[in-house]
Parts: sequence; structure tokens; C-alpha cells
Amino acid sequence: MSELQNEVSELESKSATAARLFDIRRIIGGLFVLYGVIVTIAGITASDADLKKAENININLWTGLGMLVLGLFFLIWLKVRPTAPPTPDEAE
Repeated sequence: MSELQNEVSELESKSATAARLFDIRRIIGGLFVLYGVIVTIAGITASDADLKKAENININLWTGLGMLVLGLFFLIWLKVRPTAPPTPDEAE
């Protein structure tokens, strides 16, 4: 019977790992941080012609920084309140 209990506890730990790995906050936060870095770099390297098109407002820089803040918010939220795997009672 203990072998069965060991196997069940091993499957439960794998389920918990999968629940944390595929949490939507991790995916959204990671993508926003990645795109935020790309857009911020585009804003830092903007030419005078690009700035003139946007009435001297560096849209890429401000949008990139906003995306970075939003992405970091999702990742911090994930760290502060991690996902708890469903218990067998909740599944029923």
C-alpha cells in the first residue's frame, strides 16, 4: 500500500508543478516583459524623423515602459500569490 501512496504523492507533485508552469500570469507577464524590452529599445533608438511623426512624443519609449511595468506586475503577482493545485475534493 505504501508504494501506491508514494506513486500518488509523486503524481500530485507533478500536477502542482504543471499548474505553476502553465499559469496564465507567467505567460502574459513574460510576453509583456519581452515585448516591452523590444519596444523600449526601439524607443531609445528612435530617430528625429520618427519623433517628428509623433509630434515629438516618443511613443515607443512610453509604450515599452508601460508594457514592462504591466509584465512585471503579472510576474510579481505570480510570486506573491502562487497557484495552488486543485485538491481531489474540488475536482469532484
